[in-house]
Amino acid sequence: MNKIFIKKIEKILDYTFNNKNLLIEALTHKSKNVKDKSKNRISYEKLEFFGDRILGFIVSEKIYLDNHSCSEGEFNLILQKYVNENYLSKIALDLKINNFILTQEGDELELKVSILADVIESLIAGIYLDSDMTECKKFIYNKVLKNNLKTTNLKKHPKSYLQEYSMKLFKSTPRYSLIKKIGPEHNPNFLVNVNVNEQFQTTAEGKNIQLAEENAAKKLISIMDISIK
Repeated sequence: MNKIFIKKIEKILDYTFNNKNLLIEALTHKSKNVKDKSKNRISYEKLEFFGDRILGFIVSEKIYLDNHSCSEGEFNLILQKYVNENYLSKIALDLKINNFILTQEGDELELKVSILADVIESLIAGIYLDSDMTECKKFIYNKVLKNNLKTTNLKKHPKSYLQEYSMKLFKSTPRYSLIKKIGPEHNPNFLVNVNVNEQFQTTAEGKNIQLAEENAAKKLISIMDISIK
C-alpha cells in the first residue's frame, strides 16, 4: 500500500494513523496474501471482532445519554438500527471505502455486504488502538452515525410498527413462521422467521414465540429502513 493510497483513505476517514500497519491490517481481507514483518499473514478479522464491541458500546452509551425516556426494548431497537450489517455496509459505500479494501483480485469481495460492514468495524478498532476513545468516538459520531441518531417511530411495539410499515409500502402484512425450537425442554429457545412481501425477511430467537417474533420484527425494521432509504 503506497503513501498516496494511505493519504487518500486517511482523508476519507478524517483521521491520520500513527501506525500505518494498523490501517493496512484493518483494510486487509483474509483472501489477500499480506504478511507482516514476521511473515505472518494478516487480516482484519481480529480488529473487526474488537471494533464490533467498541461500536456497540459507544452507540449504546449515546442512546442512553440522549434518550432517558426510552425503554430497554426501545434502546435495543435504536441500537440495532445503527450497528446492523446493512447499515454499516451502506456507510462503507457512502465513504467509498470499498475502493481501498485489499482482497484477492477478481473476486469482487470488496462489494460484499458482510465485508463492507466488517471493515467499518475493523477501522473503528484500528483508530481506537492507534489513539484513544476520544478519536474513536469522533469517527463513529461523524462518519458512522453522521451526527444523526434518529429515535422517531420507536414508541410503538415493533410488531405493530412493522405491520404499519408493511401495509403502507406493500399493502400486505408481515408473515411470521416458527422455524424450530432450540435447546432443552426446561429452557427452550424459539427461532422465528418474518417475511414482508417476499422481498424482506430475517430470523431471530426468543425465550418464547412472542419474544422471538418481536426480536425478528426489530431486526427487519432496521433492514427495511436502510434498504428503502
